[in-house]
Amino acid sequence: MLLFIALMGYLVYFTIVRADTFVNSPYNQRQDAFAKKVVRGDITDRNGNVLAQTEAAEDGTETRVYPYGSLFAHVVGYSDAELGKTGLESVENFELLTSNAFFVEKIQNEFNGTKNQGDTVVTTLDADLQQAAYDALGDNKGAVVVMEADTGKILSMVSKPDYDPNNLAADWEILNTDEENSPLLNRATNGSYAPGSVFKIVTTLAFMRQNSDYQSYTYDCTGSITVDNTTIPCFDNTVHGFEDLRSSFANSCNSSFANIGLSLDLAKYKETAEDLLFNSALPGVLDYTKSSFVLDEGAEVSEIMMTAMGQGRTTVSPYHMALITQAVANGGTLMEPYLVEQVTNYTGTEVRRNVPKSYRRLMTSEEAAQLKEYMAAVVNEGTGSVLSGRSYTVAGKTGTAEYSLVDGERTHSWFVGFTNVDNPELVISVITEGSDGSAGGKAVNIAGEILDSYYG
Repeated sequence: MLLFIALMGYLVYFTIVRADTFVNSPYNQRQDAFAKKVVRGDITDRNGNVLAQTEAAEDGTETRVYPYGSLFAHVVGYSDAELGKTGLESVENFELLTSNAFFVEKIQNEFNGTKNQGDTVVTTLDADLQQAAYDALGDNKGAVVVMEADTGKILSMVSKPDYDPNNLAADWEILNTDEENSPLLNRATNGSYAPGSVFKIVTTLAFMRQNSDYQSYTYDCTGSITVDNTTIPCFDNTVHGFEDLRSSFANSCNSSFANIGLSLDLAKYKETAEDLLFNSALPGVLDYTKSSFVLDEGAEVSEIMMTAMGQGRTTVSPYHMALITQAVANGGTLMEPYLVEQVTNYTGTEVRRNVPKSYRRLMTSEEAAQLKEYMAAVVNEGTGSVLSGRSYTVAGKTGTAEYSLVDGERTHSWFVGFTNVDNPELVISVITEGSDGSAGGKAVNIAGEILDSYYG
């Protein structure tokens, strides 16, 4: 009896809880059967612009077409009979190969030996905003993620270098062997980067939690800090002088944050990082790389100092930093990110709709409000001042992450932030690889171009 109950429980779990996973598996041959009877449905942006569709020739040959070329390459992905599926083409495969056309029409098509039209996946993506992000990123390697602060809807996701899914088969060998550019890699979700100073959001939260009198913190910055033969300089060896926690954050003072790091209980520091989803699963449907925080009790002084300012062995993706920023903007609660607004049949009749829902509270509302104040100071008086004085307000954090000292210093440029500070609207996360320090390669400038386009 126990074995029978266990078997029945497993069958229920398999058919209800895990059904979508197995149906969407590329190894599930049932998908081939669906494709014989259903024309793969369209994928559109939230305004109805077609991002992917199937075109049929007179002889019945079907071709998957991507009207925007490389613009949505990584987030929409591709569907190819020989090369498989990625992105939303993979995630929503079952929906695209399911037809909810009017039942009489489906019966008629069965008798006529005609395929039914698959359902349409309406995404949360915005083609105009995607184009703005794509253009602003320019020739830089990197990624952009834009979300709604209060819903978790992902409005834009860009990764470069990219590829044109319309030419996938012809370009496959080059795309699959280009290790220098990795054009098939979605850097937004699978990129694994040193966070640089955007990680100071995490360090600041840890310090606030461990020190109830954190607002009385003071530090006199002389341009660098040296402890146990380890020297941490501020950017360009800038002497910031007397600072409190707010100005340390606004000025992105490396010396002050190295000092803060040395004062932290490392076990609690790690706990704060893991509260913000480091070393753990992230919500979302696309493949991603876990972020890593590896600072344990007994760590070397040099490692503690480096970690506190976002260097060391800490790694994070642009997508994860967008989630942390979204939680700050949303009063501490992370909304579950999503990419699909609704699924309709091919005539537009709704089949199902996704609605915003809370994923997890990452911090208290008081902590979020304090971080929001500090992030506003970054723009109003600190390292992100290029974004001040616009038609919209911004709070954020800039970052510069060293990743190579071979043939001279090489860095990544970061910016994370949100707009309309009093009632947050958009969350943005930007990274550019190998920034040379010019305006066109700075993440904060790229964020400004994107936001100007949206609010213009």
